[in-house]
Amino acid sequence: MSSLDIAEEIRSVLPGTEEIVVQYLSGYLVDDASEDEDILHVARYMLESLAMGKEDAVEKLMKKLGSLLQEQLSFREKNKSGPKLQRLDKVMDMSKTGAMSNTIAFTEGVDLESINKGKASRVDVKKLEKQEAKLRAKIEKRARRDLYEGSKLLEQTKKQQSYEEMFMKINPLEASAAAKNKSKDIHLPSIDVNFASNRILSGASLTLAHGRRYGLIGRNGVGKSTLLRHIAMREVPIPAHITILFVEQEIIGDDTLAIDSVLKADVWRDHLLRQEASLNAKLNELENQGGDSDARLEEEKDEVSGRLAEVHARLAEMDAESGPARAAALLAGLGFSEADQSRPTRSFSGGWRMRLALARALFVKPSLLLLDEPSNHIDLNALAWLEDYLQTWPGTLLVVSHDRAFLDAVATDIIHQHSGRLDYYKGNFTQFYATKSERERSLRKEYDAQMEYRKHLQAFIDRWRYNANRAAQAQSKIKILEKLPELTPPEAEETESFRFPETEKISPPLLQLSEVTFGYDPSKPILNKINIDVGLESRIAIVGANGAGKSTLIKLLTGELHPQSGQMNRNGRLRVGYFAQHHVDTLIPTMTPVQFLASKFPGKTEQEYRGHLGNFQISGMTGLQTIGTLSGGQKSRVAFSLLSLQNPHILLLDEPTNHLDLEGLDALMAALSSWNGGVIVISHDERFITTVASELWVCGDGTVTKFMGDVQAYKSLIVSNIKAHP
Repeated sequence: MSSLDIAEEIRSVLPGTEEIVVQYLSGYLVDDASEDEDILHVARYMLESLAMGKEDAVEKLMKKLGSLLQEQLSFREKNKSGPKLQRLDKVMDMSKTGAMSNTIAFTEGVDLESINKGKASRVDVKKLEKQEAKLRAKIEKRARRDLYEGSKLLEQTKKQQSYEEMFMKINPLEASAAAKNKSKDIHLPSIDVNFASNRILSGASLTLAHGRRYGLIGRNGVGKSTLLRHIAMREVPIPAHITILFVEQEIIGDDTLAIDSVLKADVWRDHLLRQEASLNAKLNELENQGGDSDARLEEEKDEVSGRLAEVHARLAEMDAESGPARAAALLAGLGFSEADQSRPTRSFSGGWRMRLALARALFVKPSLLLLDEPSNHIDLNALAWLEDYLQTWPGTLLVVSHDRAFLDAVATDIIHQHSGRLDYYKGNFTQFYATKSERERSLRKEYDAQMEYRKHLQAFIDRWRYNANRAAQAQSKIKILEKLPELTPPEAEETESFRFPETEKISPPLLQLSEVTFGYDPSKPILNKINIDVGLESRIAIVGANGAGKSTLIKLLTGELHPQSGQMNRNGRLRVGYFAQHHVDTLIPTMTPVQFLASKFPGKTEQEYRGHLGNFQISGMTGLQTIGTLSGGQKSRVAFSLLSLQNPHILLLDEPTNHLDLEGLDALMAALSSWNGGVIVISHDERFITTVASELWVCGDGTVTKFMGDVQAYKSLIVSNIKAHP
């Protein structure tokens, strides 16, 4: 009979009982109860409280437990009848007692002294230490679990708080007044950041100088977003006078107009404007009152007027009057037309709601703005405007991004998060990469030189240590060797590689659109008279505003949509691989990557599927985890491995870089550059487009035309157009 048998009985008779209670009760009945406890009585009491009135079930279970525990109960009964030890009233030092035992006169004639005298302990100390270590580990594990459950509860509570409540709590109204003549620099010499039981940072230094723009980079899963959340919730001790805003999630859609949603983002401005209206109404009411008590009215009017003057002063301080114009300019820059700004927020898709959240943050102008992958949710046009806007950001900016061109344009400093610490570099991403590479080369050189010197000293010592003539010299070398500082080997640079299978050549034309017109509503065509020819040597990047028809064009090329007019020519042997922008929706979260590939392309061995996954860095146990537990970057890798199984001639990639970290992005660019098939990409990532594509096509105004210039020239054109038509 074991605790597992007891646990199984409890589960079968009382299904739905919490697992932690089942485990506790089964462990108590078998191992943990003290000898003088009536274990069945205690068990009955606990089970009755769990059964919620199911007395028959409890009675049945108690009978079963009684029979299972019969041998143990009879053993406990036998032990009860023997002599018992008694607790002494006070501590006694047995080494100082005389020849006659001082305990002989106690009840039941137990002579403690004579029992223990001359007897060596039979306890195996090593086993005892091992058991105690196991017990300590068990207690610590329980404590961590309880802490984790508690943190989940706190997180849930935080999510339930409204944006307004959270804003007013994190950024009290007094913060802006208290910030006068105070430094807005942040310097925390030693911070620890945890996520559940995982240590993200340990003793790291967080330093953010006011007015600087920091790019936070690191591998997928290193904890960058967790650090931003801790800063946003003031779970690291940011000075109270520094206002903070974190753009992480899209806003919840409702009937609020887009322009009003942005204006209401500045909670204190909205609060003071309502207060101003209330005080003005109160003042008008007092003005209309008359009567005998004029002195009392005057006193009340003076009080209201004083409060109104304070409100006006605060509104003037935050430049409240220019709010509507600033909000409209921000929305226009992010791609919202004048008509869009008057639409309710519920009418926008997730990507556009994310832009709204970004506009709200930029409108508030906090001292510290935190952005998490802002380029993932906007097109190249809006990204060009955002880069230009952030270059003149007056406060401190901390942004997580894997877009190198964005970091080059925006960042003044780079923070590299790795190995539980934060390393700081001056300059943008390109400068960081050069400095980091030089630093790593220097560290490697220093390490190799010391190891060579150590090797030389050790060789001398080994050769002459036992030689009488050279023993003194050998001893001197030993002392030198002992005093050398211990150098840790430099961290190896992490690299990844992707590989698409070589495709066989087929005769042209592969894929052609001639004078093709398409619209979801025949009376309103999205694309009009499109001409495009795709071959194995094609390297085309398609750019344009959201809604211009880029994804529609890709779906026409895949054959998912059919043209209303015009001609589409497609080679009968052509295989096309399509990577959708929302590829996560096509993956089955309950399957492992191996199972998912097998469901789409059956007939191969598990080793072959794992080989395809390994081509995109899904290796080891990761290939056997359920897809739902993988990160966004790992899910993208699974989608790429699915494409490789199709052995395509042409790849159509819609925003393939969104979830990849820098190493994954480098691997994808290298794989596409060396692949022998055709590639068409939709992307907002300037460096990816420049590396992979040889042609830039612009989708807009119902047409797709070749742009005679590079991505930088296109972005400059977009920014100048926005500034020319504010």
